[in-house]
Amino acid sequence: MAQLSARPSDDAALLDAYSEAVIHAIDTVGPAVVRLAVPGGGSGSGFLISADGLLVTNSHVIRGATHATASFADGSTARAEVIGDDPDTDLAVMRAAGNRLPHASLGDSGAVRVGQIAIAIGNPFGFDCTVTAGVISALGRSLRARSGRLMDDVLQTDAALNPGNSGGPLVTSRGEVIGVNTAMIAAAQGLSFAIASNTARFVVSRLLRDGRIHRSYLGVAGQNVPIARRLARHHALAIGSGVRIESVTPSSPASAAGLKPGDIVIAFNGRPVTGIDDLHRGLTEERIGRVTPLVVLRGLEQLQVVVVPWEA
Repeated sequence: MAQLSARPSDDAALLDAYSEAVIHAIDTVGPAVVRLAVPGGGSGSGFLISADGLLVTNSHVIRGATHATASFADGSTARAEVIGDDPDTDLAVMRAAGNRLPHASLGDSGAVRVGQIAIAIGNPFGFDCTVTAGVISALGRSLRARSGRLMDDVLQTDAALNPGNSGGPLVTSRGEVIGVNTAMIAAAQGLSFAIASNTARFVVSRLLRDGRIHRSYLGVAGQNVPIARRLARHHALAIGSGVRIESVTPSSPASAAGLKPGDIVIAFNGRPVTGIDDLHRGLTEERIGRVTPLVVLRGLEQLQVVVVPWEA
């Protein structure tokens, strides 16, 4: 019986194809990646998304600064002014002085598949234009922003990230940006995260329009609590936890709706609330000024109230 033999030429061809894909992505996006030096000594990465200097980075890179110095791949520098900043999604938009600048395109993160090539470009530890490559490890992760709010639809990759990579692009082999690199697990290997490009596209549009992201506000402080089994059975609840209101801000939407400390929120706008993150997800711009149903447990009773959230 004939034995299968290794075919080095085929292996070389596959390696060349992979290399060509990575090289193409770097050639396409690399010139658009900048190093950002922030007053006070901070630094990170960013990338241009328009020829007139519009660039995206992480909120934590600029740390509340009003401007930074952007260093381009060709060695030139320019002042970059902050247009808008959203710590809750860890994204910021800046504009660098210049025109006809190289720029990258935001792709559709909704079309990303687990296992596809993912290429990170940035400036870790000040080493400019560093490239790492891997694959998309998982989709739809949730990650806690430094503001404490949960970020949804985060991409996980094993492309290595290090301090200084933050704000740089995560790119497909076609040279489309599918994420904004934001974090890694320092004690682990191959656990890196990027904010999805579809999230970035939405946030960028709102920051350009308003300079900030509008969210709605209830005026309560709360904590996650389990719901007693007998209470869950009595009301035929499909959830086992909710948000217990610890305090209500006077003259707030929650106060006007009659909410009280001790109430346990279990639904908002028709969707279950199992914890504070669920409540945050519901407090979007669309709910500002709109009558919204909210369900609470008060003692042994289940009550539905209506609340009109304000703008945060």
